[in-house]
Amino acid sequence: MLEKVETLITKLVDEVDYPHAKELFAQLSGGKRLRARLILTIAPSVPTAPLLGAIVELIHAASLLHDDVIDEAQLRRGVPSVNATQGSKIAIMLGDILYSKAFSELTSFDSRIARAVAESVTRLSVGEMMDVAMAENFNTDRDLYLKMLYLKTATLIEACAYSAAILAGKDEQAHAIYGKNLGLAFQIIDDILDITADEATLGKPSLNDFSEGKVTLPYIDLHDRLDNEGKERLVANHAKVLDEEEKGWIRSKMDEYDIIDHSYAYARTLCDEAIGAIGDDATLRAIIETVIQRSH
Repeated sequence: MLEKVETLITKLVDEVDYPHAKELFAQLSGGKRLRARLILTIAPSVPTAPLLGAIVELIHAASLLHDDVIDEAQLRRGVPSVNATQGSKIAIMLGDILYSKAFSELTSFDSRIARAVAESVTRLSVGEMMDVAMAENFNTDRDLYLKMLYLKTATLIEACAYSAAILAGKDEQAHAIYGKNLGLAFQIIDDILDITADEATLGKPSLNDFSEGKVTLPYIDLHDRLDNEGKERLVANHAKVLDEEEKGWIRSKMDEYDIIDHSYAYARTLCDEAIGAIGDDATLRAIIETVIQRSH
């Protein structure tokens, strides 16, 4: 079924009828297609599910193009980003093309689905703005960070699960809870991997989030545990390119206070709540396990 999604994605981009956009889009890495896989898992026999999956993947691709411009990222999934090779203007406009095409196709769906996806993109954009604002200083507010995480990452995954449940005639609220928690856990695992994985695995330098000013969950929890001298040292390193000594110090303190295990346990709790919401569904349980096992 994912092959059908890929075919539809190509078809939608072709319909834009602008060869340069098609050429640039072909250079993007498709990634795991988590959102489309989720839709197909919940509504496997619904004929329009692959199209909804394609639409959501276009939206996700557009958000990443804009995200890379905001972050001035040079790499995306280990390859040069569009803004790095073509400039920020082209990256933004390509993102706009993908957003616009996705929304035009979304109008063919049930109004509840169209509204849920469209509203999730509004929330996603608010989350992006919050992320930028929060990077200006060392954020110590765990709840604020989790709110931003929900808006920036989890809300679109929540909308996917909710919309797919409508397509399949299933409990949309239960599936929305599943999608929200899946999205939060997915991003928290990304937070962990940014610290624990090597550059070859990440496709970018380790601890890159912190160097970009992003104070993710492990750093917030570490700050809570450190003494005053440690707090000052951690904050002084915020939004700076870290040398190996400082990276080593941060990792050693994470180990000392079991921060990674603590963050992982929280992600695991979210996953357990997600599974609890949808009951005995082996396929949705398998998606959760795939997400959580990326770090363990």
